[in-house]
Amino acid sequence: MADVNQHTMQDPREQYPQPDIPKNQIQSEPGDEATLTPSADHGDATYEGAGRLTGRKAVVTGGDSGIGRAVAIAYACEGADVAIICLPEETEDAQKTLDLIAAAGQKGIAIAGDIKDEAFCESAIKQAVDELGSIDILVNNAGKQEFRENIEDLTTEQFEDTFKTNVFAMFWLTKASLPHMPAGAAVINTTSIQSYQPSPGLLDYASSKGAITSFTKGLSQMLIEKGIRVNAVAPGPVWTPLQTSHGQPPEKFEKFGTDTPMGRMAQPAELAPTYVFLASQESSYITGEVIGVTGGNPIS
Repeated sequence: MADVNQHTMQDPREQYPQPDIPKNQIQSEPGDEATLTPSADHGDATYEGAGRLTGRKAVVTGGDSGIGRAVAIAYACEGADVAIICLPEETEDAQKTLDLIAAAGQKGIAIAGDIKDEAFCESAIKQAVDELGSIDILVNNAGKQEFRENIEDLTTEQFEDTFKTNVFAMFWLTKASLPHMPAGAAVINTTSIQSYQPSPGLLDYASSKGAITSFTKGLSQMLIEKGIRVNAVAPGPVWTPLQTSHGQPPEKFEKFGTDTPMGRMAQPAELAPTYVFLASQESSYITGEVIGVTGGNPIS
């Protein structure tokens, strides 16, 4: 884990040196953080909170690993209690996240199930409300990404699973959460640079991210009268288990992210502050926006 002090000025190109990634690293879907090589930095050793989210209650999907774990840790460091939603097979990673939330002095709960199921999404939100009391922040972050070189190899089943995970679940979870969200609450969706610059081999994933971008902009207009803001974060290449569980072909790992203007991939810890900003009152006049965290690649 890189030793990075947030208050020390550094060349952003060198803040997290590009690691050596084993070419033969392949995890079964959905991947796991415990065996990711090299391990990712989620900010648990470096993030310094300032009370921006004191007393808030947050739900983060995919909070067991990757960007979701980094966001959950940052939210806890900022004073929020956090419910993470994960798959049943991700409970080991989820427990690690809960330990890190507790270490920050906040309450954390894990809710295991498949967000491709509408009934589970509804029950998960009910459990979060029952245990936390309300929902002030909803982060729709969990995603499915599976590389397919040719459209002929892209099955209907994969296309449906990608949209159910990335788009339908976002709709179901948001719809279930809104009755419990007060004015001042925030919905934050994880879209992607793929929404703007789709890569060959990620046709279904990029299409789903385009839908998330449009959903974010449309929903923000719908909810502004309720005093609820809706924004999105568009990551570029980030080192997470999503990549090693068939999100990218192994031969691309060695140069993963080096084609960005910064010349490197991101660590999850570098994404979390943007999610904190969009959840806090510091972004009170921002809704319907997408903030790119892409290493310099434009998203428009």
